[in-house]
Amino acid sequence: MKLNLKRPIVFFDLETTGTDICKDRIVEISVLKVMPDGEEILKTRRVNPTIPIPLESSLIHKIYDADVQDCKTFKQIARDMDQFLKGCDLGGYNLLRFDIPLLAEEFLRCDIDFDIDSRNVIDACRIFHQMEQRTLSAAYMYYCDKKLENAHSAEADTVATYHILMAQLDRYQHTPVEVAEGVEEFPIQNDMELLHKFTVQKTADLSGRIVYNNAGQEVFNFGKHKNVPVEEVLQKEPGYYDWMMKSEFPLQTKKVLTRIRLRKVQLS
Repeated sequence: MKLNLKRPIVFFDLETTGTDICKDRIVEISVLKVMPDGEEILKTRRVNPTIPIPLESSLIHKIYDADVQDCKTFKQIARDMDQFLKGCDLGGYNLLRFDIPLLAEEFLRCDIDFDIDSRNVIDACRIFHQMEQRTLSAAYMYYCDKKLENAHSAEADTVATYHILMAQLDRYQHTPVEVAEGVEEFPIQNDMELLHKFTVQKTADLSGRIVYNNAGQEVFNFGKHKNVPVEEVLQKEPGYYDWMMKSEFPLQTKKVLTRIRLRKVQLS
């Protein structure tokens, strides 16, 4: 199957020093750009994270400090990477919860605002979990009838995700999903906008600390103010903004929080 694309889509996967979006860094990034005409451009590069790679992480992805000590830092490749991703939709496996937020943090450290709102984001993991409830290696075997060799290498995981998505389209394009009582839709179609709507739960920030309620208001999604509108909290407890800005929240979350705060000031 050939993907029905209106613009390029880039599948990507990160190997990192750990799973903390604020503290951890990229050690390897693999990107597979699929063009509307079917052309595929695959690039993989290792990155000097500028911090030590914990042994427990190295044991998973097999990348050690010595392997990346002579590699370029993310700051040195950020501009080229940003250009490569411009105008492209994004695809990956579990990228909504980890890969995109961490990549956005890396870009923001380089003063690059990684734009997500104008892109379709296709998460094969969300499709898989909503339709079958399994893992990447199991997904590859289930959909492609192949064993995933070199699991936890960025390139193998990236290519596998691309193949999984195409197999998912073949399998589910005629499978209905009940969206309301007595109402069925066919969300798995060879259309990036439909897949984006099916796989992405929109949040105000990439890490999900600030989400939208049913009225479309930004509300906190953690702590003592969970489900309370952000504007209301900032008005009644101004110090909460200062606390968040000084605490270890993602830079992108702080950016969204500041935008809400400034919007409130401008309207008052």
